[in-house]
Amino acid sequence: MARILVGIAAALCAGTVLAGGPVAAENPPAIPVSAPIAERQLEDEIIYFVLPDRFANGDPANDKGGLKGGPFQHGFDPTHKGFYHGGDLKGLTAKLDYIQGMGVTAIWFAPIFKNKPVQGKPGEESAGYHGYWVTDFTSVDPHFGTNAEFKAFVDAAHARGMKVYMDIIINHTADVIGYAEGEANSYRYRSKGEYPFSRAGGTGGKPINPGFGGDDNPDPANWAKLTDPAFAYTPQVPEAERQVKVPAWLNDVTLYHNRGNSHWIGESSVYGDFSGLDDLATEHPRVVSGMIEIFGQWIDDYGIDGYRIDTAKHVNPEFWQAFVPAILKRAEAKGIKHFHIFGEIAYEEPTATLAAQVMAESGLPYALDMGFAKAAQLVASGKAGPRLMAEFLQQDAVYPGGAKTALGLPTFLGNHDFGRFSMFVREMSGSADEATLLSRVKLGHALMFGLRGVPTIYYGDEQGFISDGNDQLAREDMFPSKVAAYNDNNLIGSRATTAQSNFDTAHPLYRQIAELSAARTASPALRRGLTQVRAFEEAAPGLLAVERHDPATGQRVLLAFNTSASALSRTVEVSYRATRVAPLLGTCPAALAAPGSIAITLPPFGYAACILETDK
Repeated sequence: MARILVGIAAALCAGTVLAGGPVAAENPPAIPVSAPIAERQLEDEIIYFVLPDRFANGDPANDKGGLKGGPFQHGFDPTHKGFYHGGDLKGLTAKLDYIQGMGVTAIWFAPIFKNKPVQGKPGEESAGYHGYWVTDFTSVDPHFGTNAEFKAFVDAAHARGMKVYMDIIINHTADVIGYAEGEANSYRYRSKGEYPFSRAGGTGGKPINPGFGGDDNPDPANWAKLTDPAFAYTPQVPEAERQVKVPAWLNDVTLYHNRGNSHWIGESSVYGDFSGLDDLATEHPRVVSGMIEIFGQWIDDYGIDGYRIDTAKHVNPEFWQAFVPAILKRAEAKGIKHFHIFGEIAYEEPTATLAAQVMAESGLPYALDMGFAKAAQLVASGKAGPRLMAEFLQQDAVYPGGAKTALGLPTFLGNHDFGRFSMFVREMSGSADEATLLSRVKLGHALMFGLRGVPTIYYGDEQGFISDGNDQLAREDMFPSKVAAYNDNNLIGSRATTAQSNFDTAHPLYRQIAELSAARTASPALRRGLTQVRAFEEAAPGLLAVERHDPATGQRVLLAFNTSASALSRTVEVSYRATRVAPLLGTCPAALAAPGSIAITLPPFGYAACILETDK
């Protein structure tokens, strides 16, 4: 196997073409060569994002999490899209061959901390299968396994040279705190102006918390004076849940905002309960130190390689200014100098400005590239011309640190919150023709792997999964599903349905991702190269061409994409340093058209990556 892998990498470096078509099942794609973990930079990774509950069931004995009763008690109901289905850490560990076969070098998975099994109003119940309703930040949820099984997973991934990124939550915990005022007003958000910390239940209420100087004063002595949490609502916790949170300090209701539900705008975006979840007062020094200790301990105990931070923009910037340096220091003390922190800054516009603003204000080093996802959806579907992506890439200068920072932003096409890429392409293109849809989806993956950033594959995309919507509708099972809303979907590039196991290494999208991974792993310009836009169609679908240059090695690669349904031929400017052309992906010309110029021909929805060789 080692000789095969080295041969593939050498062939790529020498310019051998990797064809874009499917490969026979008896010839599975080889795992690309990659440097040891400690030697890889953040932008060298290829990430696979997975929800453990929906991936593989390695131990049916833990399906109910050791809890008694029915689905409303233990949360397990494989027929319901909003309940546990049985996937776990043992199953994920057993499928590392499958994951690594695509060239994946890092695994990011939804939170595996112990969750409240079920919550929601009568008739609206769902389970914590997704991992975002944490009660115990120190333990693996028993539906997924044990802390020892988590260690076994991390060790197995590391033994293969794969990094492990945990998904963490700072902003909130499970919904345990209620309000004595009842739900007649649906817990409408109560602002700091109308309901100050100094009065109970509004400005006309009795004085409380004497001497408290406001939540912008981080002095622990100041916060010691905030003893009464009934300034907006009167928090109350059911007797059975008063000590349910771990560590124990999380059970102190004065450490929460208790202002009612967020409406996602202005002050409520930071101080409001996230869809009813208990919103932590991340301004409080006890919360700051407590969260640093919790997530520092996971680094100490398991040697993980990074954190994806949920709902990062709903936390005050000062928290991140303390948390990020402390976590990076903790990781470095463990010998993990490559620790990758990226936050979720959610929006649905093809722009970099909001992410760059939050990163600059908070000190978050990286963010999930929401703008790239929207631009890729619009451009690959033909809804917008390539100009949109070209102009989006030219915004890289606005990130703190500029275009070099953009290299470390995890890029993606769709996810568990918004929906799958194939669904967006189908809706935006207005066509469900399967062959065309498959070509457009392949084009989207080529954009993600070729352009700057860290490509992040959403589990199941490599098997042609196509969601019916967002959230629960985009969280299908890889093992045989019993959810009717999943099983009636027409998967792309496959005759399978989600009612059967979907780990097909011959699937055309799995194949394509393996090819793209191999090319990217072998090319420093595709991993670390800065971007220069060379050509783009302004309005209609058509050509997008960018040149990427890695200053460290000098390698230059021209990437060309055709977003239209017709073949195209164009002559594009390239660096005058280029003297020869070698193919990396797709079809490239045998030589330059002239110094500083290359002629590109692409089929409908085609793409190519051409190495621009120089004399130095």
